[in-house]
Amino acid sequence: MKKITLFFLLLLSQITFGYAKITETEKLAATCKVWGYLKYYHPKVANGDFNWDEKLFEVLPKIESAKNKEEYSAVIEKWIDDLGVVPTNKPLADDPKKDFFNENLNLDWTQKDKLFSKSLSNKLKFITENRFQGANHYVNRDGKEVSFQFVNEPEYAEVLWTNKNLRLLTLFRFWNYVEYFFPYKYKMDQKWDDALVEILPHISASASEKEFLLAMREISIKLNDTHAATFNMQMMQYLGGEKYTAFGTKFIDDKAVITTIANDSLAKIDDLKIGDVITKIDGITVAQKLDELLKYMQGSNRPAAILNGALVMFTGNTDDFEVEFIRDNITSVKKIHRYPNEKIKRSPPKNSPNWEILEDNIGYVKMNKVPKEEVPEMMEKLKNTQAIIFDVRNRPTYTDFLVSEYLNPEPKPILRLLYQDLSYPGRYYFSDEMEECGKINTDYYKGKVIVLVNSGTHSFGEQTAMSLQTAPNATVIGSQTSGADGPNYYFKIIKGFDSSFTSAGVFYPNKKETQRIGIVPDIEVKPTIVGAQQGKDEVLDRAKLFAKNGK
Repeated sequence: MKKITLFFLLLLSQITFGYAKITETEKLAATCKVWGYLKYYHPKVANGDFNWDEKLFEVLPKIESAKNKEEYSAVIEKWIDDLGVVPTNKPLADDPKKDFFNENLNLDWTQKDKLFSKSLSNKLKFITENRFQGANHYVNRDGKEVSFQFVNEPEYAEVLWTNKNLRLLTLFRFWNYVEYFFPYKYKMDQKWDDALVEILPHISASASEKEFLLAMREISIKLNDTHAATFNMQMMQYLGGEKYTAFGTKFIDDKAVITTIANDSLAKIDDLKIGDVITKIDGITVAQKLDELLKYMQGSNRPAAILNGALVMFTGNTDDFEVEFIRDNITSVKKIHRYPNEKIKRSPPKNSPNWEILEDNIGYVKMNKVPKEEVPEMMEKLKNTQAIIFDVRNRPTYTDFLVSEYLNPEPKPILRLLYQDLSYPGRYYFSDEMEECGKINTDYYKGKVIVLVNSGTHSFGEQTAMSLQTAPNATVIGSQTSGADGPNYYFKIIKGFDSSFTSAGVFYPNKKETQRIGIVPDIEVKPTIVGAQQGKDEVLDRAKLFAKNGK
């Protein structure tokens, strides 16, 4: 009797499990993944034989009606069957000389998703084993500034937040772009599958335009990539506003320190001074305000995200706001004005030399100012200095490889690049050739090479720092860099929604990572509030000290 009872209990549990209700989020998450997978793997879809967006719109009502796993799987199986027979097309064996990178490749979900029947999983497995091998209709390497690109994506009219189909399409496109073609997916804080499940309800059931737009912004920030963010004109209204202050700040110890004045006359109206420490905005601490902003601020690491947060912290749509601030150890509260950008009439930057020789025979080069044609004369006049300080804290001009020809006795490898394997979406491979800098030069510079970096050292700036690091006597001084080396690919998700991310991986020659980590300083120097108040450049001061005594 006990055995019979146990048998019926097991049978009942299997039936209950098989026909358990499933949520809309579960169904839409699985559909997003299947839709993207078929887009890049199914031979007829990847070949462009169908209007794949329309196929999504057609199947969504059927998916919405599915009440359990069996009904859901049946809808998806019929969807796949209607695409036609998948011919046997087993890919050629991998080239053993090819250096493949599989950290991002994971199709286990096709076999393990709780919504999939065994029959559906088998269909997906067969498609993987016989995946499309031709020129994909939706992605190629024929771009100009950045070779990798998404193509043949209908833009539609301006996306209205009230159109659920277009909201879902916007999310589905972006999620799958990242799933198969973002080289640093494996470095993200949150699993990409979990990010989809978290954001989906805010897209599928948006209660307002603001909720939809900020959800699209938030999921792009989850890439943890300083290059990655989604933009929409109305979205920026919600994030910041159209009016600006007459000052600029830096965040030091979770406090906003005024470090620049954009317009002297406007700053005098509010009695603002460099060195004022702002601790609250409209009664909210700056630290709290920053934490609220960071989920919408792109950054491979916290310092990079904070740098971007500083740009919108004080913007808004009102004419004024209240701040609490500290000056001369006295805490005060007052109103601060905001202005349209055109009214601020920002003061032009002060003229300063592109390069110069400082006291103690130390060269100082602003890499964001020196043009290529100036490099030969500059290096000739600096060749007898005891040290050259290369400042890479702002985006450099394209002089890095040329400068390195004067710093190295021979060519040196700088980095190796990681590219998408378009024949196997989600897999990557290292380029056969490493990027190099320098040349045979017996008369190379023999003094100390000092490289200044901080969170403003971003992308090409990080590559510049890597090239300067190859010098025989190089030292990096400063703080954590942006952590987003590699080409930044700007693309349109759908009309009105522009986005971007790092489209090729950049590693040191030994495959040491740079993404999120950045260029690690040999000597770490972080600005202090006192230093900012005194107008000091503490990183440069530390570099001068090192140039003189090597410590």
